[in-house]
Amino acid sequence: MRAVIELGRGPLRAFEVVAVARDSAPVGLGADALAAIAEARARVDALAASPIPAYGISTGFGALATRHIPPERRAALQRSLIRSHAAGSGPEVEREVVRALMLLRLRTLASGRTGVRTETATALAGLLNAGITPVVPEYGSLGCSGDLAPLSAVALALMGEGSVFDAAGALVPATDALAAAGIAPVVLAEKEGLALINGTDGMLGMLVLACHDLTTLVRHADLAAAMSVEALLGTDRVFAADLQELRPHPGQAAAAANLRALLQGSAIVASHAGPEDTRVQDAYSLRCAPQVAGAVRDTLAHAMTVADRELAAAIDNPVVLADGRVESNGNFHGAPIGYVLDFLAIAAADLASISERRTDRLLDGHRSHGLPAFLAHDPGVDSGYMIAQYTAAGIVSELKRLAVPASVDSIPSSAMQEDHVSMGWAAARKLRRSVDGLRRVLAIEILTAARGLDLRAPLTPAPGSGAALAKLRERVPGPGPDRHLAPDIEAAVEAVRTGELLAAAESAIGALR
Repeated sequence: MRAVIELGRGPLRAFEVVAVARDSAPVGLGADALAAIAEARARVDALAASPIPAYGISTGFGALATRHIPPERRAALQRSLIRSHAAGSGPEVEREVVRALMLLRLRTLASGRTGVRTETATALAGLLNAGITPVVPEYGSLGCSGDLAPLSAVALALMGEGSVFDAAGALVPATDALAAAGIAPVVLAEKEGLALINGTDGMLGMLVLACHDLTTLVRHADLAAAMSVEALLGTDRVFAADLQELRPHPGQAAAAANLRALLQGSAIVASHAGPEDTRVQDAYSLRCAPQVAGAVRDTLAHAMTVADRELAAAIDNPVVLADGRVESNGNFHGAPIGYVLDFLAIAAADLASISERRTDRLLDGHRSHGLPAFLAHDPGVDSGYMIAQYTAAGIVSELKRLAVPASVDSIPSSAMQEDHVSMGWAAARKLRRSVDGLRRVLAIEILTAARGLDLRAPLTPAPGSGAALAKLRERVPGPGPDRHLAPDIEAAVEAVRTGELLAAAESAIGALR
């Protein structure tokens, strides 16, 4: 039985977000959260009863905040807010993203800073636990005032409106899914509409998921580089600790340590380590592998720091403070998240770029030091992996376009009330494509380097790279005449996605950094 992830007033941890988003871990509201929610709600109820206008409680929203709304119209106000803001368009956002978004909004509700009722927070938890996933369209968020349109699609489902995917993945009306799960549709009270949609939860959820994936992919990049160094008869001397310490970046040190561990005991490297090897230096794509992968690690570490801070944040406007005040603020602006989402897209593009250069070098008979052209069985009759490099090059070119920052853009909205926006949602959407592209480029390098290692027989690779090669061969056959190549590439991509190649290498040499 899976452990329940209990939400209290404190921060979530990144692995908990991944567990709920991808593995459907159940969630619950702790006693401290329920008490905090009730306390904040009492303050909102008091303001709702006051003749003095309070933004989002007894007034309109955004540019319409100057209108005072009488008590008998406030339920309609909240309902209209959600219906009008659920204005997204385009294809459905992935289930894991929507679940992350829902969880992170629930965490903010649990903080006791939003003023919702306990039954509203409990209903949102019920949606998660029932596996109900609201349909959230791709487009609609400017990343300021939060991810308004995506979060409104979730709030709409809480109201029993719109469409959702049920636990089996079937597209059904929200009212039917709620009834089947025993969840009563929520009739929103004062302040609850804003509280459900005024957060950066979509872009933060995608940041957390991307950081999780990139943490694994940077180690796959080291594995790919080590296999390529061996297959290209490169040297491991440039990865020595004393050389790396001359430039004391922690990510570079970790990458170089991984390369040393992966190449330790390689008969291929040892075969050309003597004075008979007349080459002075390897190409940059080999020699500088730890510098590039290390910079990616350091960028990732910064992004994870930002994510951790955001996982401790309570984003809403207005917000209920500890002393009972309800104050407007600008914490919903997505700039802190948008920047690091863009930083990661740049890092992913460059890591893929250096990987593709090693793949190309492996296939060029003039630069591969004795390997057949394109690693073909019978060059001329067979094309080998020629077009696999085309695929990698096409993806890298796409990643370079995706590396253009979204967060430097801004389009004013809401009659110039929201006159500077973060575009953080857009940065997150393109980063997801960047992560997928990086995974594919690394898989193609590993596939190509593995064939190069096979062709160096009878010389044998290092225990680490050799274990990864053996695991890959469980999915992809070794060298031979041309066969349909696309399934081999997809098999390698899946092996990277599951982490099985990395696990095989680590089982032979110990955990990589």
